Amino acid sequence: MSYVGPDFDPPQPRRPRRGPLTVALAALVPGALLGWLVYEAVGDPGGSGQAGPASGSASVSRPLSSSPSTGLPASPTGSSADDGKTSPKPTATTPSASAAASGPLKGKVIVIDPGHNPGNFRHTAEINRQVDIGTNSKECDTTGTSTNSGYTEARFTLDVAHRLRAILQKQGATVKLTHDGDSPPWGPCVDERARIGNNAHADAAISLHADGAAEGDRGFHVILPASVHADAADTRPIVASSRDLGERIAGNFVRVTGEPPSNYVGDGTGLVTRKDLGGLNLSTVPKVFIECGNMRDSKDAALLTSGAWRQKAAQGISEGIVSFLRG
Repeated sequence: MSYVGPDFDPPQPRRPRRGPLTVALAALVPGALLGWLVYEAVGDPGGSGQAGPASGSASVSRPLSSSPSTGLPASPTGSSADDGKTSPKPTATTPSASAAASGPLKGKVIVIDPGHNPGNFRHTAEINRQVDIGTNSKECDTTGTSTNSGYTEARFTLDVAHRLRAILQKQGATVKLTHDGDSPPWGPCVDERARIGNNAHADAAISLHADGAAEGDRGFHVILPASVHADAADTRPIVASSRDLGERIAGNFVRVTGEPPSNYVGDGTGLVTRKDLGGLNLSTVPKVFIECGNMRDSKDAALLTSGAWRQKAAQGISEGIVSFLRG
């Protein structure tokens, strides 16, 4: 997601790359990050994509250690032409919901929030109005970012959402989307996105994004809710479960996609904790955001614009959600 707008802080100064430090961290976590080291040694596992910087800084809540459920170290506290491979067509109106089939996730409700909306740029007055996010007010939504060739974040997130929905439906889950591109034609606002998950009594919710940082800043990160108790926001009941969800998604995402953890936020863990996002502050169900890569970096952009890689992204996210729901 673009760092300018409702849920974004000003970009932090870019930190120097940590070659030796990254290797040292990876040596402590032989699980998922071992796959990343192999990826870095032999080259791109396939696909293409680009991304931008996620804003905000990680807050420390516990010492750096590896997570048994993911193999990732635990957290310390924004186009090029599309390759023509598209996701399954939506089959319901917004918020769209799948009919639950039989399978291991039967009875589970999952809410997928595709970041931004392809129609937002036509409705600037509407998306710029202020909404309450619990701790303060922010814009309803933003247009998001894009690759240097014009492939938009909104298009990316909707495509991955459709792919993710199809995977989870096959396992019996009831899946709801906060919007389906043209329905509604803009938004919804960040507070409404949280309410959709709350009203659905979701067992898990995830907001899909891609970042808009500088060239050379690359990798994914999962954003976890901080403990917030102010005005309309009270994340205390979901902090622990959301961290569990986020750690499982991060571990599976790096394993399936080969995309490294962010080199510009999260201290190499792929996990960041924030208290300035309305979609997390107002949630009453386990929820995380994922920035799948940096749309402004040429290497990440090559991945994000590849349909084959977006399928891997959806698969990695789904496996993290399934791991969380099945314990």
